[in-house]
Amino acid sequence: MAKPSQYPAVLLTCFGICTLMYAGVAVMGYTMFGESTQSQFTLNLPQDLVATKIAVWTTVVNPFTKYALTISPVAMSLEELIPSRHIRSHWYAIGIRTALVFSTLLVGLAIPFFGLVMSLIGSLLTMLVTLILPPACFLSIVRRKVTPTQMMLCVLIIIVGAISSVIGSYSALSKIVEKLSS
Repeated sequence: MAKPSQYPAVLLTCFGICTLMYAGVAVMGYTMFGESTQSQFTLNLPQDLVATKIAVWTTVVNPFTKYALTISPVAMSLEELIPSRHIRSHWYAIGIRTALVFSTLLVGLAIPFFGLVMSLIGSLLTMLVTLILPPACFLSIVRRKVTPTQMMLCVLIIIVGAISSVIGSYSALSKIVEKLSS
């Protein structure tokens, strides 16, 4: 950054804009569809419009584009394990990436309720990584220099993260139990 001192203001502005945009979309969705609002926004749209088809296909293609980015570090790490006496050709990379794609497909198909298990893991780890650990690490790094306001804000963020994690985990676990019992 050209002016590192402006980082907190830039960060706060970005989070504020994102929050306002998400809240605006949520309010507009609720205003348009009321109590019948479904969790996936594309299910609320009229089925016969071209714009709906574009929105649906955009949401379908989006995970495919992100999957390659997500799996690249794993593939690169595996490619480094190839002994140096073997020529590291393009075919090794293609083989490793293809094997990774098929192995994740098999895991997704083999594990019952894979989506629910992933939502359980996501609710635990996402809250841990985004809301609980950052303020905890901040407090451990600046121990004696922290102001009472910073301490109170960090504790509040940790509490919100813990409550969100518990609610998300409970929701995922209750759905898993419901699926198992039916």
